[in-house]
Amino acid sequence: MTLVESPAPAAASRTLRRTTIAGILIFCIAVAVCLIGYLALTARGAWFGGPSALHWSATELKVTRGTARLGADGLLLLAPDATGTFVVSFNTSFRSTAYPVIAWDAINVPEGIEVGLLWNNDYKRARMFTRPLAIEAGRIAPVDLSGDRDWIGTIGGLAIALRGSFTGPVLLRGVTAKPMTPGEVLSDRFAEWLTFEPWNGASISTVVGGANAQELPLPALLATIVLLAALAYAALARWAPITVGTFRPAVVAAMFLAAWLILDVRWQWNLLRQVGVTYAQYAGKSWRERHLAAEDGPLFAFIEEARAKLPPAVEPAPRVFVVADAHYFRDRGAYHLYPYNVYFDPWRNTMPPISALRPGDYLIAYRRNDVAYDPARGRLRWEGGEPVAAELVLADAGSAMFRIR
Repeated sequence: MTLVESPAPAAASRTLRRTTIAGILIFCIAVAVCLIGYLALTARGAWFGGPSALHWSATELKVTRGTARLGADGLLLLAPDATGTFVVSFNTSFRSTAYPVIAWDAINVPEGIEVGLLWNNDYKRARMFTRPLAIEAGRIAPVDLSGDRDWIGTIGGLAIALRGSFTGPVLLRGVTAKPMTPGEVLSDRFAEWLTFEPWNGASISTVVGGANAQELPLPALLATIVLLAALAYAALARWAPITVGTFRPAVVAAMFLAAWLILDVRWQWNLLRQVGVTYAQYAGKSWRERHLAAEDGPLFAFIEEARAKLPPAVEPAPRVFVVADAHYFRDRGAYHLYPYNVYFDPWRNTMPPISALRPGDYLIAYRRNDVAYDPARGRLRWEGGEPVAAELVLADAGSAMFRIR
């Protein structure tokens, strides 16, 4: 007996296959259109060929104002001059038209700092030109100088000036002059998307997806691709059903899942890298060594010294007040002090009222400003209030523990 395939199932199978192929092609074309459109808007250099990027490492940088130290990670800016200014410069020789973007690789730049790019050219060698730079997530944002009338000729020198109130060292790792060719722009975006994102206090609820500051976040790009592909598919299903078949919501859902899968693969890869970092940080260590290797290791070490100087935590246990400018340090300091009777403000950066203190209490001030102690008189004062009699029990690197008398 000969079996003959029914025409209806065969036709439905061909239609499904055609729709699947059309959905994949439309999604891929949407990817290409979005990337090419982005490059058309952002790339400044030649699409084919063009010069390579120029890079200067930290060893080539010269500090003309302020104090700095060259280390393994880069140039560490330690202390500004008397006017609160750092100036770092280096010699160059390149055509301005070939390199429209200058990117400083700097981290730990405080918000509110005034940052400016300085340069001179061969047209007016005696004059120094300047352009303000933006700070994004503690880093100096790249600056596009293609529209600056003074970015002309051969650039004979570059410098950066930082002025303001510095809360800690700033690390300069180098400078790059970018030709902004499409290949380089795309390479920079991939580098941002694939940047390792270590765990932090917000990782439990959100993941940025690469570098903290991105010119084109990957989720935004993928959302645009899915929207464009879905609209194109709906239009073709409406006006060219012979080509793509009738409209199927499952095709749009598959496009969304494809974009989701790309983000999830990136997240899983970042997670695997985090596993390696965590293993290297904690594996094979004792309980105490793991605490010292953690992010709050210095705080743990200080609290460990403080506990050694406190009376035993038996009834009646002494009261311990913990203050710090950062709420994280207040919370973690209190945690490491349990089972003592610990008092701290988890919400606001406050000091305990003097009326609430009594002899025998302890006050731990961890990296807290506006706490002054007069050892000659044995008086402790904070926030301009009345002094209180206290004894300095422990002091270490800007942190201290006092016993109220």
